[in-house]
Amino acid sequence: MTRRITWTLLVLMFVLLVLAVVPLAVSLTARERVAYRDSQRAATRVIAAAAEEHLSDNKPPTVMRQELDAAARAGDCAAVYDTSGRVVASTSCTAARGEEAEELVEDVLAGHEPEPPENEGWLVAAEPAGEVRRPAGAVVLARSARPLDARFATIWGWSAAIGVAGLAASALLSVRLARWVSRPLSTLDASARRLGEGVLDERADVGPGPPEVRRLAATFNTMAARTEALVHGHRAVIADVSHQLRTPLTALRLRLDVLAAGAEGDTAAELGAAQEEIARLSRLVDGLLAVARAEQTTPRPTPVVVDEVVAERVAAWSPVAEERDIRLTAVFEESASTVALGAGHLEQILDNLIANAVDAVPEGGSIGLDRGTVGDTVRVFVRDDGPGMTEEAKAVAFRRFGNPKARGAGLGLAIVHRLVTVNGGTARLQDTPGGGLTVVLDLPLWQEGGPDRGEASRSLPVLKEM
Repeated sequence: MTRRITWTLLVLMFVLLVLAVVPLAVSLTARERVAYRDSQRAATRVIAAAAEEHLSDNKPPTVMRQELDAAARAGDCAAVYDTSGRVVASTSCTAARGEEAEELVEDVLAGHEPEPPENEGWLVAAEPAGEVRRPAGAVVLARSARPLDARFATIWGWSAAIGVAGLAASALLSVRLARWVSRPLSTLDASARRLGEGVLDERADVGPGPPEVRRLAATFNTMAARTEALVHGHRAVIADVSHQLRTPLTALRLRLDVLAAGAEGDTAAELGAAQEEIARLSRLVDGLLAVARAEQTTPRPTPVVVDEVVAERVAAWSPVAEERDIRLTAVFEESASTVALGAGHLEQILDNLIANAVDAVPEGGSIGLDRGTVGDTVRVFVRDDGPGMTEEAKAVAFRRFGNPKARGAGLGLAIVHRLVTVNGGTARLQDTPGGGLTVVLDLPLWQEGGPDRGEASRSLPVLKEM
């Protein structure tokens, strides 16, 4: 933003200076040229008046010689011509004589207005001696153009200096203005980013800057304070509700256990069913708490080697799979892949997915994990050959309680989706060739020196799809 404001103001100032300084310099140079020409013509007329007295009145050439000497001392070259075009008198230099001078003399003697040429650094002028229509002769005066060129150089030099000084001043002012505007906005942007990353006590600096930005910072601080209060209140409510629900559920389960120990027949069966419902309610409470915690998580990305975590989770779940006669395998590429995830998130994701697959796959089935690299993402596949899902069930599988036909509470995939998306990845479901369900995870590759995206997330409890 600072560069855009600075360059915009500089370009605008440059255009204004060009439109103002260049025409002014052109106008001044034109005026200098006209003044120089007028001065030259005036000096030529003075010599022509003295020459007329000699040529038409036959007076001694004393005055004419004096004017020619004065012109020579001033650095000019002059020559007096009679009506036949013959040189009568001249200064020692030859710039006022030659073919161009003779052409000017012919025009003057013919009563025409001559067009003065510029001859190798000399400005040449011609005037009639006497009347214009019946001149007694002509005077040619050549004046060096170097003084005029020096004046031109001075005019353009001062114009360039003024332009450079104006650009420098505008650059300084534009940089200060841009920083005055952009610095508080950058600070506010950084505060908003940290607040979005989970730093709830972040507040913007309501310091110097435009009044609108200061008001925006104050409004942001008010919003941040309210957000912090709401989040903390929400977390407190979740903790309190979880504690309050767990306590009576635990007490009720213990009482049912005591009653079931001495019950027989139908009474024992009813108490067993009640115990199962109490256990399901306990898992449901734990699941709701896990989802709420996952939704409040903003992780600090850390490098996670996918192959190592997959191998670890496969080894951990293999005994459970073997008890149900399920084959659990993992296939890796030769090179390991490192992804950017929150600490412990990949373990929780895989635990939920493997638990769901183990519950869904019948005896003798199989579960396979493999991965590949696609662009700047690592794609992880969790495949099973279970009953799979219908298209309607897959469309709502990542929502809490989205699948009414799920065996459990329908929260495991919601936790998986939240943990994947909060780390910048994606999760989707597709059919396994030959039957079954495949979960496809696209996880961001770890970039060396990647940005720190916030505070480290808290460890979330593992919840499987029940």
